[in-house]
Amino acid sequence: MQDGAAQRERVWDPALRIFHWSLAILVIANWLLGKLGPADMTLHFWLGYAVIALLAFRLVWGFVGPPSARFSRFLRGPRAVAAYVPEMMRRRPSRWPGHSPVGALAVVAMLAVLILQVTTGLFADPDDYINVGPLASQVSSDTSRMALRWHHRGADLILILVLLHWAVILFYRLWKREDLVRPMITGWKLVRRR
Repeated sequence: MQDGAAQRERVWDPALRIFHWSLAILVIANWLLGKLGPADMTLHFWLGYAVIALLAFRLVWGFVGPPSARFSRFLRGPRAVAAYVPEMMRRRPSRWPGHSPVGALAVVAMLAVLILQVTTGLFADPDDYINVGPLASQVSSDTSRMALRWHHRGADLILILVLLHWAVILFYRLWKREDLVRPMITGWKLVRRR
């Protein structure tokens, strides 16, 4: 199947796709538990530990995984990001191999916020004697209260990033006529070599 000079290529390996969908499910479930869940947040903690494991995997995979998963391949400098923005606004598929320069920044932002979120959760102490982070006793009460505040703010920031992620996927689908979801399911994407 051809699209101008685009060719169908495998861009996302199975491990990265499993990571993506597992992280999406865990983050949404944990956000809902944090905002609407029961007073006892035991499940929230266990899902948080699973998120830590996934983030650790992604950081390692970003250095030793296949080329399309490596940070060195998809992170671009400011010039590449600035050059991509006008292309992003054009009403035609970008067919970028893997993450676009702007998409790569979004990946880094999401990973950074999630790392901040799980870290603050480990140290948070809401003074309810039930939902105390496992490392809260290792820091001062002021630090654990600050971690709790940042944990609450981080949840709001995660919601914003997830909604922005979905909005960009819709933008690409409706404006650029480029499906970003199917490649994250199948691993295959129409790519234009640059």
